[in-house]
Amino acid sequence: MASQVRRAVITGAGALCAVGDDPASIWQAWRDGRSGVKPISLFDSSGLPVRIAGEMTGFDAKNFMEKKDRKQLRVMARTIQLAVASSQKALEDCQVDKSKLDKTRFGVIFGAGLIASELPELADAAHKSALPERGKIDLDVWGREGIPVIQPLWMLRYLPNMLACQVSILHDAQGPNNSITQDDVAGLLAVGETLRIMRRDHGDFFLVGGGDSRINPVSLSRQSLFFPMARRIEDPHLACRPFDVAREGLVLGEGCGVLVVEELEHAKSRGASIQAELVGFGAAFDVRLDGEGMARAIRIALDQAGAKSSDVDHVNACGYGTACEDILESHGIALAFKDRPTPVPVTTLKACTGHTGAASGTLELITAVQCLIRGEVPATLNHQTTDPKCPVTVISGAARKMEKPLIVKTGFTREGQCAAVVLRRWNG
Repeated sequence: MASQVRRAVITGAGALCAVGDDPASIWQAWRDGRSGVKPISLFDSSGLPVRIAGEMTGFDAKNFMEKKDRKQLRVMARTIQLAVASSQKALEDCQVDKSKLDKTRFGVIFGAGLIASELPELADAAHKSALPERGKIDLDVWGREGIPVIQPLWMLRYLPNMLACQVSILHDAQGPNNSITQDDVAGLLAVGETLRIMRRDHGDFFLVGGGDSRINPVSLSRQSLFFPMARRIEDPHLACRPFDVAREGLVLGEGCGVLVVEELEHAKSRGASIQAELVGFGAAFDVRLDGEGMARAIRIALDQAGAKSSDVDHVNACGYGTACEDILESHGIALAFKDRPTPVPVTTLKACTGHTGAASGTLELITAVQCLIRGEVPATLNHQTTDPKCPVTVISGAARKMEKPLIVKTGFTREGQCAAVVLRRWNG
């Protein structure tokens, strides 16, 4: 059942992705059917198997940091910079006076994944140790001559715990601090960790987020080896098609979503504007990759919220846009909501932003909050005909009005780690 003692509410949010730099603009792009998927411009991708992505343009982390702090950017990869920028925007959105916070109860919990190195940082070392045979290196030479030419602070730029670390340093957050590194579901698991900490009375005010940038030659090459990727270069905005029978494959993206999550009485005491309430969380492992684990995570979250499946307006799905993953998620959703008299509607943001990895859970949760605020649910972009193997009712074509007070947000990894969060409209 939902906790009656320490309730968690959302009082602010910061978000960055290919279609916007704040929650309202991202939601509006989704509502308008605009995609941020386009040819990659951050580097020359002509030699790569994939040349499109949900790329952000014009991002400069210096615009979100005080001048005295900007020297820290030299030890921040793009993913970490996105987390720092989105956290600043979230704090501005919630209009908190940080000087009045108890810093020991100000927590930072972030989801993160593998942060790929920029190639120039390792190029000299790799060149020195390369053997004539393609793909081979001399490890003795690597150790003797390669490692010494790598910058001493190189590792600090790419550790996944540095998102939470750098945000905490910049805002003097001395409360609970954790990094969840389960890849695509990391952001939602960070939300769950925050709820548990808050309900144990170990914190009152949290920055909770996920950040990721997969627009990198190493990431694109690696993902192309393991995932079916959408490779069209013409009309790239049509490439990502979740749950659609004509889906083309995964489209990578980048972004960050950070929520300000507060204990209800703490938020009320400072006169905060409450956007939504976090009422349930569930996690499970889908060992057979058949949707049973996803269904179990959803049922746990609904039970914790004290809600029935019929109370849910719609599911804000992960929606990879790849066959195996769409089938797993749709079967899990159908199983969790099998007792409803009518199928639960399903929508997803993915076709607008591309797959933002560890950022996807919280970024998409932020758009779900916007749905609660506005009372309207955007359609799934690029969706025309649902794959017969996906037993879900996808919202397509046009937005629809919200009719019920709850939204379920789902997320998972292709290895089977699943999570679900239940949001409730705030009515005061």
